[in-house]
Amino acid sequence: MLIDITQQHNHFRQTWTIMRNACSTGRKPDGMTLRAFLNLGDNFVQELTLHHTIEEQHVFPVLARKMKTFGKELELLTQHKHIHEGLVKLEDYVHECREGQRDFVFAELGEIMDEYEQVLWQHLDEEVYELRAENMREYWSVDEMRRMPV
Repeated sequence: MLIDITQQHNHFRQTWTIMRNACSTGRKPDGMTLRAFLNLGDNFVQELTLHHTIEEQHVFPVLARKMKTFGKELELLTQHKHIHEGLVKLEDYVHECREGQRDFVFAELGEIMDEYEQVLWQHLDEEVYELRAENMREYWSVDEMRRMPV
């Protein structure tokens, strides 16, 4: 599970970095059309939203049985809420640009990303930290880990 979540979080970091670098330079990555860049943003939103939904509905409730960090209204879930607010703004912006309702401006996308960048990166780091093997061993036996439905 830890390897999987680390890989997923690294994917989110890589996608974010591609988008953030484009906003900083004011240029799309080489060889990428505007449509492909907007699709990258949309895919980021969809994938991270799905990832958080699965965690909240299936993973965190199991972990919360023994690990208070994953209980309702604690930091990781609060971070999810703040990240989700940013993802909604990102999704709306990308959609409006794709539909021709507004012109795409790198600085505008950068401002949207700035609003939740810190909490996103903090969350990606803290969640992996909480799920590291040595921490999981404090709460769960190997047999319990194998039986987890996640």
